[in-house]
Amino acid sequence: MSGTPMICRMLLQLSEMPARALFAGRLAAVLFSLAIITTAVPAFGQAGGAGLGAQAVGGISIDADGIIQNLDPRAIEQLATQRRELLAGKPLGAAGHRELQKVSLRRIIAAVEAAVAKGSQVPTDVLTLGGLERVEYVFVDRDARDLVLAGPGDAAVIDATGNLVAAGSGRPLLLLEDLIVALRAIDAARMGGMRCSIDPSPEGIAQLQAFLGNVRSLADSQAIFRQMEEALGPQQITVGGVPADSHFAQVLVAADYRMKRIGMGLEPSGLQGLPSYLAMVPAGGGSMLPRFWLEARYDPIARDPDELAWKLSGRKLVCLTESDLLAREGLQRGRGRTDAVAKRWCELMTKHYNDLAARQPVFAELANCVDLAVVAALIDSRQLADQAGLDLSPLLDEANLALPVYGVPRQVPTVASGIKKGSRWVLSASGGVQFQPWAFVETTVEAADVGKQRTFALASRPETGFCWE
Repeated sequence: MSGTPMICRMLLQLSEMPARALFAGRLAAVLFSLAIITTAVPAFGQAGGAGLGAQAVGGISIDADGIIQNLDPRAIEQLATQRRELLAGKPLGAAGHRELQKVSLRRIIAAVEAAVAKGSQVPTDVLTLGGLERVEYVFVDRDARDLVLAGPGDAAVIDATGNLVAAGSGRPLLLLEDLIVALRAIDAARMGGMRCSIDPSPEGIAQLQAFLGNVRSLADSQAIFRQMEEALGPQQITVGGVPADSHFAQVLVAADYRMKRIGMGLEPSGLQGLPSYLAMVPAGGGSMLPRFWLEARYDPIARDPDELAWKLSGRKLVCLTESDLLAREGLQRGRGRTDAVAKRWCELMTKHYNDLAARQPVFAELANCVDLAVVAALIDSRQLADQAGLDLSPLLDEANLALPVYGVPRQVPTVASGIKKGSRWVLSASGGVQFQPWAFVETTVEAADVGKQRTFALASRPETGFCWE
């Protein structure tokens, strides 16, 4: 970067991203200004959000132009209070934690079809898959022509920020609408996986390069920050592999954005072992353009010899990094020098991911979406629905079952902030979330105990009801 003093180590931040939707019925008018959903769908509630209305995924809203804005903390508090009132302060669903709750997809489909036929709303416990917190098993039940999902479950309650979570663990519950999105999108995801990215535009990079080339004084760093914000312009958001107007996409973008805010010191992680990347950069160190993104990892999926029982395990989200180079010809991805500090910060982010997810639900929601995508890939790749004799078309037919439509995130304002490290500033402005669910179903291992779990699960199936312990 000729003509640019060593000034160029500066930190560019973003703002705050999506996390869940808002309230139906009598709450819709009160919360309209907070809603990020634009289309009402009767079966899924007036504004989605598991039948409780639109939620602010990740604590943000999206305006008509697709620009992300932070929600006022008072609005989030109001949302939480009103949702508790709607539930009359009582947990939703069967009380008590269940180590291995089973959920019948056949009976879930029947409940959805009944709601569609009546023009009514699907019950909230159906929309939350009976309080399922995680999918550990997928069982094929040929006798009942069914697929059964199994994992830990609990009653649903409203947390301090209005999220619908498990009463015991505080984890966000799995959502039927995210499973449906995964099932519908999984075939198209073969080529590029499911992903989102927040990046500067080529025009913004060119304008920033021109600005940096003309800077001759560091006397007023705040003025430089503001001019860099103006030069770079809004960050551009791209979503791939799932519909950009889905709750699933909102979660991808929200988790990405939150990670950047934590990494760049715009908000604390709340964990002693996870400082910001900026705080870790030594004098004269750091990359000019580090990128941080999240990817998923799983252990090989276990199965019984007959391939009628499947177990998912070892799922974790991993933070990775590379450094971009701001050259005369523009942004060169991954061409910057290796940044040991960025790598160390990613290691800490990975190590503390589950603890962070316990404090900031959007990271747990991301793990939920990844699990559901892997389940969808498993069902598709192994033709499990055909083996069971289960017709999934009532969930797959978009004309028959329309899902809630959320505002499409397109841009996030650039917010420049930084700490001088010797004669340099640190600059960061990109990253994302990406995973390929098909990769996790390619390798499986045979395990006899998985079949035993299937036998126990199917033997305890009740005559009625879509979930059981």
